[in-house]
Amino acid sequence: MTRRFLDRPVVPLEVDPDANVASLLQRMGRISFQGRNLSKAFAVWKEMLQHRNVIFLGLAGAMIPAGMRKLMVFLIEHRFIDCLVVTGANLFHDIHESLGRRHYIGHPGLPDEELREAAVDRIYDTLASEDEFRATDYQLATWATQLDLSRAWTTREYLYEVGRVLSEGGHDRCMVSEAYRAGIPIYCPAIGDSSIGLALLRSEAGKRVPIIFDVVSDVAETGRIVEGSPSSGVIYVGGGTPKNFIQQTEVLLPRDQRTKEGHRYAIQITADAPFWGGLSGCTFDEAKSWGKISSDAAMVTVRADATVALPILVTALSQEAMDLARARPKPGFEMGRELSVHWDEGQ
Repeated sequence: MTRRFLDRPVVPLEVDPDANVASLLQRMGRISFQGRNLSKAFAVWKEMLQHRNVIFLGLAGAMIPAGMRKLMVFLIEHRFIDCLVVTGANLFHDIHESLGRRHYIGHPGLPDEELREAAVDRIYDTLASEDEFRATDYQLATWATQLDLSRAWTTREYLYEVGRVLSEGGHDRCMVSEAYRAGIPIYCPAIGDSSIGLALLRSEAGKRVPIIFDVVSDVAETGRIVEGSPSSGVIYVGGGTPKNFIQQTEVLLPRDQRTKEGHRYAIQITADAPFWGGLSGCTFDEAKSWGKISSDAAMVTVRADATVALPILVTALSQEAMDLARARPKPGFEMGRELSVHWDEGQ
């Protein structure tokens, strides 16, 4: 009876100066705690790439100011993901950096009253210029005034246009411009809750840009993406609105009309705990009760700082999964007024 439980010994991790990150992650599958979970996340992501899945990534938290922009560009460029759902704050910082502006290394112990007087904003140990932020505000407002403001826009349409402007303008590569080049959709379900919302409120002329966002059509589009795909996988960096927005794609239809029953693959990196009842720490097992995650999903939660876990994961993917990403069956998107999804013959 005892041997039924004691069949897989922990294997102490040995130092191998010649090993790459992918090899290290694989060996970490035989240690414990979040090291093993990070190894499993690597395995689940690789498995996702080998099947006909639409892969969503939800990005919350201050990941772009923290230095994650080029990791995200890599994932989009090489189609490790198919659809991005992001907070407006991350998108604003992404565009800000693409325009040649920067975030700066600081310290959480800096005197915030003095930072305020110097027009410097603080995100824990990271700093930014308020004047530069306002310059990005005005740039976003100027671009928006060039849109057809007689109709409502989905956030996917709007961000596709911003990506086009950044791409054609020769700016530094960012999530928004790379998604435009790759032809994949980005959604921002809480776009007003960000500096993008502020930018569209206070243009250079001091007037609000009269753009109307149709976020309900965003919901409908993501539902069509899932319905039009053989199965789906999800990757959550943080939680919040992006996580819920992606989760709900599996419960848009009444139970008796569903052709799918939950996301088939699921990875989340979070530092939040489940027992406070918030979605950011919510377990995938809990999500099964809603029908958001498949009952037999390949899934893992890595309880870690995403600025530690994500660089390790993406580096390992670059070393061992590039061929999988190139060869994988992947959806294509028609990015018109209404989005449609299609799969190539044989996929």
